[in-house]
Amino acid sequence: MTQDGKLIEVDSSHVEEIVHSENSDKVYNVREGFPNRKFVMVVDLARCKNAQKCVKACNSAHYITTHNAWLKVYDMKESEETASYWMPTMCQHCDHPACVKVCPVDATFKRRDGIVLIDNERCIGCRFCMAACPYSARVFNWSEPDQVAAMAEMDDETQAHHHSTPDYAGFPSVKGTVDKCDFCPHMIDDGKLPHCVTSCPNGVYFFGDAYEDTVTNGQETFQLSKLLKDKAGYRIMESLGTEPSVYYLPPVDRLVEFEKGMEIYRELNPKTENKSH
Repeated sequence: MTQDGKLIEVDSSHVEEIVHSENSDKVYNVREGFPNRKFVMVVDLARCKNAQKCVKACNSAHYITTHNAWLKVYDMKESEETASYWMPTMCQHCDHPACVKVCPVDATFKRRDGIVLIDNERCIGCRFCMAACPYSARVFNWSEPDQVAAMAEMDDETQAHHHSTPDYAGFPSVKGTVDKCDFCPHMIDDGKLPHCVTSCPNGVYFFGDAYEDTVTNGQETFQLSKLLKDKAGYRIMESLGTEPSVYYLPPVDRLVEFEKGMEIYRELNPKTENKSH
């Protein structure tokens, strides 16, 4: 039928058959994400003592250097009169990500499960996304990433998997492109938790599905809505309207004193002085 309502005959060679699978909504696509899921993370600041296990695990799993770490832990202090605390920061995987809006080549994109990723084969290194991100969550590869040794240790099957899916887990890094936390979609696809969650010795990170209203750190499981209500959970820079997928619980009733954590920080960062933020 034409647009004006007339019936016409079309040769069968010009007809393309479209097959709809019964499980089409359940099939995982790396760029579209998981259907009917909304991944979120909760960071309990009261539990963080800057053990740095999360940072090391993230760096190792994604073959990145400390300089370009996707996950960073900052020593925070609101004022001279208030207490210091440790605050892990990463990509906030916003529901309304400014980085996606400014990318001119669709290299940065948001999946339907809420995860924001970067396809480094499309990235042209304009860094518009870095300028747009209010959380400073992105890093730029100014030089060729030193990943030769890491690649050499990987078996052929793993290397082929990563190369065939460049926007799947942000690997390998490429000079002149942007990197950031990806919520470990390769782990989620295997039914596992992100590396930062499983590596933390204090259970700081909780990961889960907002639609299921459940988050877990692997040892403890909570109802997301109740946890946020009971612990006064919040998100960074709510007024911007970015709607982050990362929630924070205030640093009250902390596991350890801040200065004990500072000893670890000074050992790992001998040239860095403690500064208030």
